[in-house]
Amino acid sequence: MKKNIYGKYEPILENILGDLIKYIQAYSEQEKAKTNEMAYEHLIYRVKSTQSMIEKCQRKGLPITAEAALSDMHDAIGIRIVCRFIKDIYLNINYIKAMPGCHVIEEKDYIKNVKPNGYRSYHMIVELTEPYEDVKGRTPGRFFAEIQIRTIAMDSWASLEHQMKYKHDIKNPKMIERELKRCADELAACDVSMQTIRDLINAE
Repeated sequence: MKKNIYGKYEPILENILGDLIKYIQAYSEQEKAKTNEMAYEHLIYRVKSTQSMIEKCQRKGLPITAEAALSDMHDAIGIRIVCRFIKDIYLNINYIKAMPGCHVIEEKDYIKNVKPNGYRSYHMIVELTEPYEDVKGRTPGRFFAEIQIRTIAMDSWASLEHQMKYKHDIKNPKMIERELKRCADELAACDVSMQTIRDLINAE
């Protein structure tokens, strides 16, 4: 059994993740009180497992230490926010950017800038100032989280694409890649149509 790469910081990561989830749930309830609609459909979240973090550090040529895992890597804490509509994605982004102690250090909008294979999602790396000592010995400390925000359609597609990526005995992979790209484009068109219908309903 491999040693926990996070050491004494693992319970701190769990606490930070818990606080993040509470914040997201609170602003969603706030949005529901204003508009009668939640800000998202559901959340998926985790602290990256020791095994996964060790493997990632090895791939990156980094030492297997808590400092590498929590300073050089920025995804020990991971959250996926799955929304019903495209505009909800940007609504969530605005709420996250307004969170006290939160500083966005990286953003990638794969909805407006779609990956060649059809992948769509919004990625953020945020730095969080928290009342705990970090791996650099600072208090308050700085910790990182990766947040992905996407629609239900984008999430379903990404799940299927991920399954293909890690399965090595697929027949006709090129054909499946073409079909996945076609499906991604069709789902994106549906997302736009659904957003348009929602806007028309809300305009009544």
